[in-house]
Amino acid sequence: MLLEIVKYGDPVLRQKGERVEEITPEIKQLIDDMLETMHEAHGIGLAAQQVGKALQLATVDVTDVEDRPSRMSLGGEPVKPEDYMPLVLFNPEWTAVGDKKEEGPEGCLSFPEVYGEIERPEEIDVTATDENGEPMAFRCGGLLARAIQHEWDHLQGILFIDRMDAFVRTELKPEFDAILAETQKALD
Repeated sequence: MLLEIVKYGDPVLRQKGERVEEITPEIKQLIDDMLETMHEAHGIGLAAQQVGKALQLATVDVTDVEDRPSRMSLGGEPVKPEDYMPLVLFNPEWTAVGDKKEEGPEGCLSFPEVYGEIERPEEIDVTATDENGEPMAFRCGGLLARAIQHEWDHLQGILFIDRMDAFVRTELKPEFDAILAETQKALD
């Protein structure tokens, strides 16, 4: 079932998600609905907050992105990221590998048609629980690392505009204000 993607200004986007300790039938349905919603919206990631649920749950799928490559390795061995997509991440954590940061364009389904440059660690180690309740650990880089960091931020109540440099944020303020006004009107 397609879910409504909440937009900037909805308070749930600023809520830190609760840990998911048990994968219930309702959670399994939420995963299916989030994946359907993410794909329908042509997104590469979706956090539970973006569909109105303050949970530590995100989905990521970078399969169809060819102009921004992704890297992934399991147990030190390189693998093809597309073989592991879509990723379902419960209670994810990540740490940067090395000091290399990379600036790159980001958008967000909760900010339609808004894009800005964001600096993030280029390569990260990720731990999470998968949709079967099994622990997972992998290293990733490129777009996959960026997408996971973006979704992890959502799970903490952090938005990509919080990571933008002040100049870019000021430049995009009219777009933010328009989305915010539309959201406030819908919430009233």
